[in-house]
Amino acid sequence: MKVNSLHFENYRNLKDNTIIPSDSVNVIYGENANGKTNLLEALWLFCGGHSFRGSKENELISFDKEFFRLKMGFESGERDQTAEIIFDKNKKMIRINEVEKNSSSYLTEVFSAVVFSPEHLSLIKQGPTVRRRFLDAAICQQRIRYASLLSQYNRIINQRNALLKDIYKNKDLKETLFIWDDSLSVVGAQIIKERFAYIRQMRETAKQYHSGISGNKEELDIACQCTAKAEENDCVEVIRDKLINAFLSSRHEDYHTGYTSVGPHRDDIEIKINGISARRFGSQGQQRSAVLSMKLSEAELLYRKNGERPVILLDDVLSELDNSRQDFLLNKVEDYQVFVTCCEESNKEQLKKGKVFYVKDGEITE
Repeated sequence: MKVNSLHFENYRNLKDNTIIPSDSVNVIYGENANGKTNLLEALWLFCGGHSFRGSKENELISFDKEFFRLKMGFESGERDQTAEIIFDKNKKMIRINEVEKNSSSYLTEVFSAVVFSPEHLSLIKQGPTVRRRFLDAAICQQRIRYASLLSQYNRIINQRNALLKDIYKNKDLKETLFIWDDSLSVVGAQIIKERFAYIRQMRETAKQYHSGISGNKEELDIACQCTAKAEENDCVEVIRDKLINAFLSSRHEDYHTGYTSVGPHRDDIEIKINGISARRFGSQGQQRSAVLSMKLSEAELLYRKNGERPVILLDDVLSELDNSRQDFLLNKVEDYQVFVTCCEESNKEQLKKGKVFYVKDGEITE
């Protein structure tokens, strides 16, 4: 997987341009708030059409402009391909090899990348929402169907929560709650099963990476914490039954809060180092090593599935890592095409193999 060219027009603060990156390492440097991350974000959109910073599409259009346009030339499936994204405040258009598609999800079939940002380094410290988002984003790149499941689940959970608020005013509506519980359990069980399957794969590869970075002194373990008490080896039918029981058990609480308190939207990832909670007892260095191992595992799993190495996007993470972790990361991604942002040119030998781009006030020069 290689990006051959990237054209951007009316995108964020970036001046309209086309860049031709190196097949190996691409360093994007310049002072903060000049547009370095915007460039990585533009590349990431081709993984499925969403910003890794959580920005809305309207926010991606340059000030005083009506639309943005991105076009990427890339090598995938042993052939040169193109992908294009155009958004004009009302409609998004996706083209792959000049053929219009009706969904951004088609992009995941042809292009994949792994993004690593400072937010990811805080993944263990922060709350369950961040860890769920990390897990779901990783699975979406492997399984197009999973994004549809998440969308369907979120739609149903919003409807159930709306009903719970109405029940507070009209108790007779309680009898209709089972309809939403049944729908949620069907979709929710599939989501939980997908998460279990992905964590099972990630656990082994991340454990190996963490062992390497710790000099074989630490063992990393990753597991899903399921609010419905489902277990990794449960089949979908068993998980569904457990979800139904969990919804029933939590109804009294849900009536009072007006919110669904159990389900995939409340689950978490448990991360342990040497059998102890990394979140509660891990040092900052240990936590960052664990996250680094998980992100490298994400790239490895994509490579195994697609037979092609994904593009690696490193957004200002080197400054957050100590020297040994920087070296470990750069050595592990040397066979990938890499885009890395930093505030100044680095003296790392691994970063001198490709091209350097300088960004100032949205202007990118090689």
